[in-house]
Amino acid sequence: MNQTREASGNGRAGFTNQAPGAGLAADEAAARLRRDGPNELPQDQRRRLPRIVWDAVREPMLQLLLAAGFVYLLLGNLAEALILLGFAVLNVAMVVVQEARTETALAALRELASPQAMVWRDGQKMRLAARELVAGDVIDLEEGERVPADAVLLKAASLQADEALLTGESVPVRKLAGAGQNVETVPGGEDSPFMWAGSLITGGSGTARVTATGPRTAIGRIGHSLSSVETAPPPLQVQMRRLVWLFAAAGIGASVLLAVAYGLKHGQWLQAVLAGITLAMATLPQEFPLVLTIFLVLGAWRMSRQHVLARRASAIEALGTATLLCTDKTGTLTRNRMAVAQLAVGGERLTVTEATDALPEAFHELVEFSILASRPDPFDPMEQAFHRLGQQGLANTEHLHADWVLAHGYPLQPELLAMSQAWRGSASGVHVIAAKGAPEAVADLCHMDEAGLEAVRRGVAEMAAAGLRVLAVAKGTHAKPGWPEIQHDFDFTFLGLAGLADPLRPGVPEAVAACRGAGIGVAMMTGDHPVTALAIARQAGIEAKRVLTGTEMAEMDDAALRAAVADTRVFARIMPEQKLRLVQAFAANGEVVAMTGDGVNDAPSLKAAHIGVAMGGRGTDVAREAASLVLLDDDFTSLVAAIRLGRRIDANLRKAFSYILAVHVPIAGMSLIPVLLGWPLLLGPVHVVFLEMIIDPASSIVFEAEKADGAIMARPPRPPGAALFSLGLLAGGLMQGVTVLGAALLVFLLGAQGAGGEATGRAMAFITMVTGNLGLVLSNRALGGKGLAALPRPNRALGIVMGIAAVALVLTLAVAQLRDLFGFAPLPASGVAMALLAGLASLAVNAMAIAMRQKTPRGGSV
Repeated sequence: MNQTREASGNGRAGFTNQAPGAGLAADEAAARLRRDGPNELPQDQRRRLPRIVWDAVREPMLQLLLAAGFVYLLLGNLAEALILLGFAVLNVAMVVVQEARTETALAALRELASPQAMVWRDGQKMRLAARELVAGDVIDLEEGERVPADAVLLKAASLQADEALLTGESVPVRKLAGAGQNVETVPGGEDSPFMWAGSLITGGSGTARVTATGPRTAIGRIGHSLSSVETAPPPLQVQMRRLVWLFAAAGIGASVLLAVAYGLKHGQWLQAVLAGITLAMATLPQEFPLVLTIFLVLGAWRMSRQHVLARRASAIEALGTATLLCTDKTGTLTRNRMAVAQLAVGGERLTVTEATDALPEAFHELVEFSILASRPDPFDPMEQAFHRLGQQGLANTEHLHADWVLAHGYPLQPELLAMSQAWRGSASGVHVIAAKGAPEAVADLCHMDEAGLEAVRRGVAEMAAAGLRVLAVAKGTHAKPGWPEIQHDFDFTFLGLAGLADPLRPGVPEAVAACRGAGIGVAMMTGDHPVTALAIARQAGIEAKRVLTGTEMAEMDDAALRAAVADTRVFARIMPEQKLRLVQAFAANGEVVAMTGDGVNDAPSLKAAHIGVAMGGRGTDVAREAASLVLLDDDFTSLVAAIRLGRRIDANLRKAFSYILAVHVPIAGMSLIPVLLGWPLLLGPVHVVFLEMIIDPASSIVFEAEKADGAIMARPPRPPGAALFSLGLLAGGLMQGVTVLGAALLVFLLGAQGAGGEATGRAMAFITMVTGNLGLVLSNRALGGKGLAALPRPNRALGIVMGIAAVALVLTLAVAQLRDLFGFAPLPASGVAMALLAGLASLAVNAMAIAMRQKTPRGGSV
C-alpha cells in the first residue's frame, strides 16, 4: 500500500504530503564519510598504550618496588636491585595486558551503545549507526528519538523537539517544514525547520536532510559531550574504597612503626627502611580497585554477549539483589510478530492461518477498515498484521486503496483507548473514517445498545480465553468542513472483532521457572484485555491468581494499591503512565524491582525502578537513556540470563576479595612477626613481589573466569542493602590467611633447626607460602556454592597460573643464583616434602572450615 499523509491545519494531529526522497547513493555516502569523518564528537575515551603504561608506573606498588631497588643499590646488592627492576617491568607488563583487555571490552560496549538512525539510502529505508551519517542523508525522526545530526526538515507531522541540551529551555518547541527564510538558524524558537543534534523529539514525526555532522554540528561547535556521565559511584565502589583506605592506612602506619622500631633496636636504618617497604608491599591492597574494574567491565562485556547492554556499573551489582521482574508482554515475553488469528462479524467467526489466501465476502469490510485505521507505513506489529492480511486476503479486490490520501487522525488517548483516521478517496469532499481499538472503547464510539454490547462482550471473552488480543473496528463518514475535536462526534458503525495472536518466545516458560527457583517474582503489565493477559500469563508460568486492571488502579489510593500488588502479578489494560505507580507500590512493599519499557512514557517508571531495562530493538532513545540495562534483542530470556550472570559476578567478586584478604595475612605476618620477636628478616621485597605475581592474575583473571555453579539460580537474592563485603566474608578471609601463616611459621621454626639454619627455614616457609597461596585460590573457589564440589570445576586460567607459579618456584630452589638472591639454602627432598605437606594441610583445614560454614545456608548468600 502506498498511502501518503496530507498536511493538516489542526494542531492535534497533522500529516505531511511529501514522500521521502531516494536519499543518497551508498557510494556517495561512503565517499562523504571518508572525507568528513564519522558523525561523532571529538573524544578520546579509550586509553591508549602510553597512558596505560604511565598509569601503571604511577601505581604505589611499583613505587615501592623502585624504592626497594634503590635501597638495595645503597646496600651494594646490585643483583637484588636488578631483579627488583625486572619484577617492576613484569608488573607493568601485567597491568598493561589486563588494562588493554579491559579497554578492548569497553570499546566493544561503546560500539553496542552507539545511537542508531533511520536513513534513506538508494531509495531504501534502513537503520544505521548514527556515526555513519553524512551531510545530505535523508533521515526519519520519530517521537522519543534523539536527533542524530543537524538537519533541515523536509516534512513534519505535529513535530515538537526539546532543545534543552543546547538552549537550557526545557519547554519543547514546535517545528515546521518549509518555514520562511527569515527564521534564525539557531536553536530555540517556534516554527523553525532546523533540527539540532542532541535534541529530543517529544511529539510527532518528520523527515529531514542532514546538514552537518560530528564537530560541525551546533553542539559540536559548542563543545558539549553527548555521552552521559555517571557521577555517583555505585555502592560496591564505595564499599571497596572504604576497605582500601582502611587497609592502606593500617599498612602504612604499621610499616612506619616497623621501620622505626627496627632502626632503633638494631641501628641498621637502611635495613629498617627495607623492612618497612616489605611490610607496606605486603599489606597494600592495590588489587582491590583493579579487580573491581576488571570484573565490572568484563562482566558488562559478557552481558553484551547475552544481548544485554549494561549502561551503568551499579546495574550489574543490583542484579544480584533483584526480587521482582516487571515485564511487558508484547515483544518481551512474546515474539512481537502479531498475526490475525480470528475474525468475527455478526454471528460469523473465521479462523485465519498463513495458508488463508482469500477471505469470504462477509469479512472484507472488517479487514479493509482495520487497514485504514492503521498507519500507512506501520511500525506497530498489530498494524503490520492487518496490512499483511489485506495483501494476503484482499488482493485484486476493491477494498485496498493505494490512491487514498490520509487527511486527519486522532491518536490513542488515556481516556479513550481507540484511534481514528480520516481518508480522502474522491473529489466529493466526503471523508471515510476508520476506527480501531479496545472493543469497549469502539463500542462506546458506536453508541451501541445493551444487546449489542453483550454480543461484543461474549465475542471478546471467547477470543481472549484463547489467548488472543482483541481489537474492534468501526467505520464512518465525514462531509462537513473542518474536523471535530473528539472522535465521539463522528457517526460510527460497528464492523466486528479481530483477534490477534503473538506466541511466546522460545524459552520463556523455562526462564520464568528459573526466576521462581531463584526467589525472583515475575509480574506482567500489558494493555491487553484481562482475559487475554491471564491466558498468556498461564502459558508463561507467571502466577495468575488474579488480574488488576488500569481502571481498578485509577480508583485506588497508594495504600490500597500497595495492598493489592502484594499478591498480584498480572496487570491488564495498563497505560504507560500507570507503570510508575506500580513500580513505586512494589518498591514500597520492599521489592527490588527490575522494570522493562520501550516508550517515551515508560521513562519515569524505568528511572524509578531499581533496575530500568529498556528495549534495544523497539525502544525509544529516551527510554534507553533512562534505563540502566538495554535488552538488545528485546527478549525476556536474555534478561534472566543477565541476572544469572550478575549473580555469577557477585559471587566471584566475593571469592576474589576473600582471597585477597586471606593471601595478604601470611605475607604481612611473615614480614612483621620476625621483627617483633627479634628474628632475622624472613621476607624481603623480592619475596613479596614473587607472591604478588601470583596474587594479581589469580584475583583478577582466575576468579573473573570462574563459571557459575549449577545452584546459583536456586538461592534467594542477596538482601537489599546487605554489604557485598560482609563481616563474615572479612572474618573468613582473615582466618584462612591465619591458617596459612601458622603453617608457614611452624615450617620455618622446624627448618631453622637444621644445618642450614635461617636460610633453610626461609626456603621451607616460602614453599609453604606459595603452596598455601595456591591453596587459598582453591579454597575460595568453594565459597558460596556447592563447597568442595566446586574444586574439580575446570578453570583454564587457574591451570595456567598454577603451572607458571610451580615452574617459577622450582627455578628459585634449583638455580643457585636465584637461590642466593632469595636467601635460600639447598633443601633435601624431606624438607621440600614437609613444606609442601604443610601448605596442603592449610588448604585442607580451610576447605573443611568453609564446608562447615556452608552447611547451614544463609539467605542472600551467593
